Amino acid sequence: MLDTLIFFVKQTLLVALNVLSVAMMVRAIMSWFDQLEESRLSAFLYMLTEPVILPVRKLCQRLRLFEGLPLDIPFLITVILLYVLQVLLSA
Repeated sequence: MLDTLIFFVKQTLLVALNVLSVAMMVRAIMSWFDQLEESRLSAFLYMLTEPVILPVRKLCQRLRLFEGLPLDIPFLITVILLYVLQVLLSA
């Protein structure tokens, strides 16, 4: 019984992390095209992904890391953290 519950929770978290990872990649690709920045899909992806990125963004701002860089480093850190979580849950 407990094994089934743990398996179900683990699989649910893996699906959620996969969906979030895909949403972040689509958001990153859409950011390359100015005409897509104002779309409803872009707004939805921002609403879905920004709460996950925000803690990393705030930490980087507080520590004054990566200031002045043209890349969104907190976004990249978040993608890496999501990948690490996926690997840990899959093991």
